[in-house]
Amino acid sequence: MSSNRSPQPDVLLLARAWRSAAEQHVDQRRKGEREEPYVNHVAEVAGLVAEATEGRDPNLVAAAVLHDTIEDTGATRAQLEQMFNADVSRLVSELTDDKSLEKAERKRLQVAHAAHKSARAKILKLADKTSNLRSIAKSPPQDWSLDRQREYLRWARDVAAGLRGVNPWLEQQFDAAANELERSLSDRN
Repeated sequence: MSSNRSPQPDVLLLARAWRSAAEQHVDQRRKGEREEPYVNHVAEVAGLVAEATEGRDPNLVAAAVLHDTIEDTGATRAQLEQMFNADVSRLVSELTDDKSLEKAERKRLQVAHAAHKSARAKILKLADKTSNLRSIAKSPPQDWSLDRQREYLRWARDVAAGLRGVNPWLEQQFDAAANELERSLSDRN
């Protein structure tokens, strides 16, 4: 069925975000045993954000789609602002780790900075951590020992502690994912 109505700007924003993410992450795979396409992670994070906001924040959903582009693909904040808008670019930047720092320091800073993020960035960060925990429970990286998986779970819970109070539904999703991973680790012990 065809419509004479013009496309909505939010639909265009999201379509551009999906196309960009698909192109930027095209050769990336998840670290898990199943080596899922990386875009599956992006889709899960965006879906969690959309559900958590009841579809009322298209810029935040677009930022969820693009949340790893600066950190993992070489895209810049300026490019995101030019392609999308300043709000999307700021949200993605707020979640981007400084890759020039050692991994241990980046992880420490995620815990230290979690409580100080904007409410919208907290939603996005919590969705990202939820997706990561689900992925480890279903398809753990082959080179990760059970101890490393437990350490990731502890760290993710520490990060999430600073994100609490922003969205009860999403916090429940995180807790369910953390509990699922904990059960999975116990079963594999």
